[in-house]
Amino acid sequence: MEQRTYNQYCATARTLDLVGDRWTLLLIRELLTGPKRYGDLQTSLRGLGTGLLAARLKHLEREGLVHKITLPPPARTPAYALTEAGQELGPAVLSLARWGMKWAMGERRETETFHPGWAVLGLRACFEAKAAAGLRAVYEFRVGDEVFHARIDDGTIEALHGPAQHPDASIAMSEDVFIGVTGQKQTLAEAIATGAATASGDTEALRRLNGLFRLPSPRSRSVD
Repeated sequence: MEQRTYNQYCATARTLDLVGDRWTLLLIRELLTGPKRYGDLQTSLRGLGTGLLAARLKHLEREGLVHKITLPPPARTPAYALTEAGQELGPAVLSLARWGMKWAMGERRETETFHPGWAVLGLRACFEAKAAAGLRAVYEFRVGDEVFHARIDDGTIEALHGPAQHPDASIAMSEDVFIGVTGQKQTLAEAIATGAATASGDTEALRRLNGLFRLPSPRSRSVD
C-alpha cells in the first residue's frame, strides 16, 4: 500500500504521515493498554477489515512504532506491542481523548460500537493527580462482562485490563449505567444511591473515589 505524505518538513506533518491514516491512532489506543493478539485487535476494532488491519500493522512495524512479541506463559502466543516511540504517543492520545470528551462525544449513535474496556485509557485521561496525593489504593471496575482496575499510588495511576488481585474497593454496574455516568447524565454516587451501581470495600478508598477522576464538561462546537 502506497504511503501518503504531506510533503512538508514540519514535525506535525511528519507525525501525521506516520499516524494520520484512518484506524492508525485507534490501533495505538488499543496497544497503549498492553500487548494485543491479532484477534484481540479485530474484536476491538469492528469495521476494520482484515486486509486493512494487516496493512496498518505492517506500516506501524515498518515505521518502528509497533513490534511483534510472544506473550509470556501460559499464553505463549504471538502479539503486537508498542515500541518506545509508540509508547510516547500516549500523552497525545490522552489529550485527544480529553478534547473529545469536552467537544466531540454527545449522544451515542445507534451504529456505534462500545467497549467498557476503553475506559482504561479514559481513567488515565481524567485522573486528578492532586486529589490522589497520599492515597494508595486499588479500584476494580466491573462493567457488564468486562473487568479493569486502577492502581493509585500517591498521585500516580496505573490502569489495566483484567481483575485486580487484592482490590481495596470494587464498583460494578451495567454497560448502560456506565455510559450514563461517563456521559454525565448521573454521577457515580447517584447510581450507587439508586442501586443502579454497587460499591464495596474500604470506606476511605470509596470516599476518595469521586475526586480522583474529573470528566470535562461537555461543550458545543457551534459558534452560536
